[in-house]
Amino acid sequence: MDQDRYVQVGAQPSVLETNKVLRNTYMLLAMTLAFSAVCAGLTMAMGIGHGAAMVMSLTALVMIFFLNKVANSSMGILFVFAFTGLLGGSLGPMLNHYMAAGAGSLVFQALGTTALVFFGLSAYVLTTKKDFSFMGGFLLVGLIVAVVASIANIFMGIPALSLAVSAAIVFIMSGFILFDTSRIVNGGETNYIRATVSMYLNIYNLFTSILHLLGAFGGDD
Repeated sequence: MDQDRYVQVGAQPSVLETNKVLRNTYMLLAMTLAFSAVCAGLTMAMGIGHGAAMVMSLTALVMIFFLNKVANSSMGILFVFAFTGLLGGSLGPMLNHYMAAGAGSLVFQALGTTALVFFGLSAYVLTTKKDFSFMGGFLLVGLIVAVVASIANIFMGIPALSLAVSAAIVFIMSGFILFDTSRIVNGGETNYIRATVSMYLNIYNLFTSILHLLGAFGGDD
């Protein structure tokens, strides 16, 4: 019995640490999503062009490398807000396009669908505690294929391929939500800053892809 007690006491800090990472991740994620929305609103009001939005997106992608280096320090939080602010701001021209086309309702539909998918999948993992780490390799390959196809379609300009890529990204990001949540729950990810960045990218790409699909089928894209 003493040995069992020792095992339970020894295992308890691990559970507490996992819960702490999970709590901090969702708290920081909520704040960065709100900040991202504010930045998107600002760039919409400023009316920035697609060129400026592209620069913001590329700058944010470069920041990922710095985020990995400062993820274990307080500077990491500042980098996360800068990163999510840039990506949020880069949405301005796209959102203005839908608003100008009288398709503002599609933006809210995409937001609602994204929230439903995220909370539904996250709740499933949190409830079942299932380990989805086995999906990592498949998701990475799928993401690489989707990115290559997306880049190729810039030159080919095939609408059907663009829709196929967006649909694929919706499924891939849904898989990553399961994968990343599972890693936190099962102790695979112990840094809430890295976890927040991963979750934010999942939500960001899920939202933009759903919006693209809704716009295309609604005749507003």
